[in-house]
Formats: sequence, C-alpha cells, structure tokens
Amino acid sequence: MKKVNKTNRFLILIPTLLVTLLNFSCKENVESANGQQSELLTKIEAVQEQIMAQGDITKTEEQALKSLCQIIARNDGLARYTSENSILLKNVQTPPVFPGCENQKKEDITACFYEKITTYIEKEFNTQIIKDLNLSQPKQLAAFFIIDETGNSTGLKVRNAEITVQAEVLSVLRKLPVMQPAKHHNEKVSVLCSILITYKENIKVKLTYLPERPE
Repeated sequence: MKKVNKTNRFLILIPTLLVTLLNFSCKENVESANGQQSELLTKIEAVQEQIMAQGDITKTEEQALKSLCQIIARNDGLARYTSENSILLKNVQTPPVFPGCENQKKEDITACFYEKITTYIEKEFNTQIIKDLNLSQPKQLAAFFIIDETGNSTGLKVRNAEITVQAEVLSVLRKLPVMQPAKHHNEKVSVLCSILITYKENIKVKLTYLPERPE
C-alpha cells in the first residue's frame, strides 16, 4: 500500500479544515423562520460537497473561502445594526472626533475627520490583495459603516467588490480606532458614513455621501 507523505496529508487536510470552519461560521442562525433549511445553508452544503469531491482546492479558491469566513466572522453588518437610527454624516452637527483631531477648532473637526479616515484606510489596506487580481482597469466599490454612540465602528457593508477585496475592506473598518462620538443638539448620536474606494495597483479612498441608504 502506497504511503501518503506528511506534505500530501497536510494538503488534503486544508480543504477539510476550511469546510469545517465555513460550516461552523455559516450554519449558525441560517434557518428560516418556519424551521426549514435556508437557501444559504443549502448553498453552503453544495460548496462542501464540491470541495470534498474535488479533493483539493486552488490557491485562489482557498483565499476566497478564507475571505468568506472573515466576512461572516462577526455580527457587525447593517443587517444587525440598522441605519435607521443613525444620522447621515453630512447632516450631523459635530462629526465623530478621530484620534489626533481633539485639539482642532470646531469648524476644522470635519475636515480633520475626513483626512484621518481616508489616510487610515489607505495605510491599513493590504494592497497585495488587489495586485493579485491583475486588474486591467481601475474598479470602484462602495462601503458603509456606522460610528455609534460609543465611538465604535459597526453596521458594516461593502458593495460591488470581489470577495477578497470585500473581506479586506471589512477587516480595515473593523480596526478603526475608538473615537469621540458624533453630537447632534448636544446629544451623542450614531452616524452613517459612506466611502468610495477606487482600486487597481493601489487604493484611493473618498469619504462622501452616497444618495441611497444601504438595505
């Protein structure tokens, strides 16, 4: 009988572990209200069957699975934290105060917030992820996040991006530092922020108002 060396055993084990993690992360709370299996769970099981039948996965497929697990690792999406109780950033009287903007004049706090947010995201983003895509033309994605009444980021959502890029954007937004919360009529409030990210070899972030609220 032919022995399987340690390297081959490890390669076989990788997709198995990824499937186990995917199932553990995704299967929680994916049953419909009437107790029937949800469409999402059906698709997850189909992915599991495909990987097990395939026996191995490519580097790109492995990265996509890891990215999916990153995306669903925390319940901080807009589905969990409604934007209806948040004020649009452009409408709030005093925006959140990013660390380093505390000593700015009141009229300069907004500009400081915009600069610090965009610089932070551009610095923290792992550009190797987009370089690996070998894009021929720049692409653009939209992302939403809420700075809540405690100054923490939550209510995250990314639109129109590859799964690996989406996971990286969420990872960076989740690492935003705690800020002094926004204020409106002297009350601490949560604010809904939106950004446009243009990417190819590098990224350019623009904090801007997007006309429609994410669903």
